[in-house]
Amino acid sequence: MDFLSVSGITFQEAGANGLRDISFRQRRFQKLAVAGETGAGKSTLLQIIAGLTAPSAGTVHFEGQLVEDPHEKLIPGHPGIAYLTQQFELPKFLRVEQVLRYADKLGPGEAAALYELCQIDHLLPRKTNQLSGGERQRIALARLLLGAPRLLLLDEPFSNLDSAHKQTLKTVLRDVGQQLDLSYLLVSHDPLDTLSWADEIMVLQAGRVVQQGPPEQLYRQPRSEYVAALFGDYNLLPGAAARPFVASGAVKKGKNLLVRPEDFQLGGPEAGVPGTVQEVRFFGSYYEASVQLTGGAAVRVRTPERGLAPGTRVGVSVVAGGGWPL
Repeated sequence: MDFLSVSGITFQEAGANGLRDISFRQRRFQKLAVAGETGAGKSTLLQIIAGLTAPSAGTVHFEGQLVEDPHEKLIPGHPGIAYLTQQFELPKFLRVEQVLRYADKLGPGEAAALYELCQIDHLLPRKTNQLSGGERQRIALARLLLGAPRLLLLDEPFSNLDSAHKQTLKTVLRDVGQQLDLSYLLVSHDPLDTLSWADEIMVLQAGRVVQQGPPEQLYRQPRSEYVAALFGDYNLLPGAAARPFVASGAVKKGKNLLVRPEDFQLGGPEAGVPGTVQEVRFFGSYYEASVQLTGGAAVRVRTPERGLAPGTRVGVSVVAGGGWPL
């Protein structure tokens, strides 16, 4: 029996994001991420899985049970599935302990352990209007977890959080996932959130699944420029500009050659395709050099090498295993 099975989901409604024949399965304890540009249908898909929006066609089964049309239920939703939306609301002017008490379905002592895991135990006496955005997010998460879900749907959970609160929430999600045996399905527009977190990523474009696989595969072997752009910077070299790199035998032949900036390496002018450094930018742990290649193409190269300066003559090559034909 599949943990989560989504079959032929289609959604069409005026003014809403459309979905077209979406099918996939999620294993228990798997961390699955959904990526795509704004308007691709990511949030709509999560709402359908949660039982909050009805699809035009298709079905969702969770642990073998059909997720029912929300119009056929008094309270929309499905047992065992919790959905943390971007627009979560907490009652105003109540103490945090009051808000959480109303949602508590756990046994004695379990709630206290959960609050510690969510790093909110020190916030219980405060009122909800005295909290930061990151604190409110963790309290909204704890309130959902009090219902003992087995699948947690996260819709852009890290958006609008500063780096400190973002890292805290990532730690909390890791800890509660391990302690409570949760499975996650996450939507995020930030490649750093999905690549470093997910076991598998599914990419939506205009409501369709265009690629699905492990994070490293999607990053290094995208099926299209659209997928490549979702996960970071890249160079796309057309035929003539790609030919010298293909001729070296380092990469496969294709119409175009996609190379991530870190998959180029610099050497002396004779150690690769000759070029001239045009600009160098410092990013802390690396430098990024713009290099004008002989023949006219320009590429961006990410390198730890210090001392590069505009006007330096270099040779550019592709590291073993780098570059992907498109």
